[in-house]
Amino acid sequence: MFERELTDYCHEGLLTRLDLAFSRDQPEKIYVQHRMLQHAAELWSWLEDGAHLYVCGDAQCMARDVEAGLAYIVAKEGCMDAAAAKAYLARLAGEGRYQKDIY
Repeated sequence: MFERELTDYCHEGLLTRLDLAFSRDQPEKIYVQHRMLQHAAELWSWLEDGAHLYVCGDAQCMARDVEAGLAYIVAKEGCMDAAAAKAYLARLAGEGRYQKDIY
């Protein structure tokens, strides 16, 4: 749906990286949390450097699974327990750096 916009952003230099996850267009399902986990160290580094994270989509499955993956990454890469990872995500949300548009 937004393919043209996103590829234009890459060509214009507004995006320097675009990772895609397709759960319905191929035999092997690839979900957002899979891509996040593949690049966990880099995602953690971005968050520590001030990145903003936006999650948009299905609240029942996708958003829940993405949040669980994100909490896992924060705990693992940040060397913290689950409660501290949850607090870290809450802090990001409080700063407006972790936003969700889920339905």
